[in-house]
Amino acid sequence: MNANRPALEAIGLSKSFGSYRAVHNASVTLHASEVVAIIGPNGAGKTTLFDLLTGRKMADDGSIKIFGQDATDLPPWRRVRLGLSRSFQVSSVFPTFTATENVQIGILLARRKSWNFWGFASHIYRREAESLLEQVGLQDRRDALAGQLSHGDQRSLELAVTLSSRPRILLLDEPTAGMGVAETEECLARIGAIAKAERLPVLFVEHDMKVVFSFATRIVVLAAGEVLTSGSPDEIQADERVKEVYFGESI
Repeated sequence: MNANRPALEAIGLSKSFGSYRAVHNASVTLHASEVVAIIGPNGAGKTTLFDLLTGRKMADDGSIKIFGQDATDLPPWRRVRLGLSRSFQVSSVFPTFTATENVQIGILLARRKSWNFWGFASHIYRREAESLLEQVGLQDRRDALAGQLSHGDQRSLELAVTLSSRPRILLLDEPTAGMGVAETEECLARIGAIAKAERLPVLFVEHDMKVVFSFATRIVVLAAGEVLTSGSPDEIQADERVKEVYFGESI
């Protein structure tokens, strides 16, 4: 593997919906060990860009490579097979299943198993699922129904499900959305520890600027669907164009 090759490389991505240009000529790279934040005001194109990277939407123009392999036209599951994994802004766990069962289902889907979960499949991968729950701090909640978990614990469970696909790249959409200060700090510490231990590059969308500047090693700023600039947290904080985009908001 070429150590200098980006884990994820998107060049010139564009996507329009009728006359509305959601993303235009956007380029993003993610290298090993990087933690990159995508920020921008509402309507900047952050979610659409994420959808293009993961294959939930197909780009009108541009290219995407995952570890050097062309993934531009691949469906989401094929991108997952290349190592790309995404969590969503809204928790997507199954509320009537236990935490362990949610992770087991994630493992089954990642490995393309087709057994009925309530049959033989409910007994396999349990130890692996419990190990993932321990990674995200939910070992004591493994038998609790997902719907009865706190919001923060549900997001931790979603992270465990995301890890069940054995990702090589983590894409996180608003990972701390709805969390209090203590939960946010704990969540970031956990994601950072996992990323470091597993050598996973992380690309995330976030509105909370405190989270962005405390967690990201590099920041990409979107405005009106285009990449305005990219740089270190210090560079972004001092950039007058970024301040203009946020209409004078303190970042």
